[in-house]
Amino acid sequence: MDSAERIAQFRNMAEADPTNEMAHFSLGNALLQAGQAREAIPSFQRCIELQPEMSKAYQLAGQAMIQAGQEAEAEELLTRGYAVAARRGDLMPRNAMGEMLTRQLGAPIPEVKDAAPDPVVPEGAFICQRTGRPGTQLDKPPFRGPIGQRIYETISKETWQQWVMQGTKVINELRLDLSRDEHAKVYDQHMLEFLGLEEFAASLP
Repeated sequence: MDSAERIAQFRNMAEADPTNEMAHFSLGNALLQAGQAREAIPSFQRCIELQPEMSKAYQLAGQAMIQAGQEAEAEELLTRGYAVAARRGDLMPRNAMGEMLTRQLGAPIPEVKDAAPDPVVPEGAFICQRTGRPGTQLDKPPFRGPIGQRIYETISKETWQQWVMQGTKVINELRLDLSRDEHAKVYDQHMLEFLGLEEFAASLP
């Protein structure tokens, strides 16, 4: 499925069910990846309206706004998104938004009084790449191939279980049939985004 087909698929889903936050998020992400940053912004904003705690949506919306030259809007949204991620302990989106605020916008890191504390890492602990927190390593790779191996090496069992629950939501809300190759690829793309392993997206069949 090329980028135009993905955009059309997610646009149809968002129009068919305007309350489906995953459809709006997926449409925004597909547009952003296709170089249509300005067009992606309303989709991310709608996703945030529906799910104000989705820190990744703030991150990508801010990225789209910066690319579209909407720096003032990006600063306001990323400041809000940073606070959401800090309270939830979503370290990867928090750090990404903090870097955009300081390096790209020259804005300060907001002070979040009720932020989740950064974890104390015991020596020799397994550290989850997505959360930056100590966790339990999976017993084995969740599936064969380099992506499964990378998940085993870098993603904690706790984070993987969170993805399993989120993955069920993705299947249900996007009405995916995993026996179809194009639907399986959509599922895998969401998995890589959730786990912070986007660099493997190009290797998907």
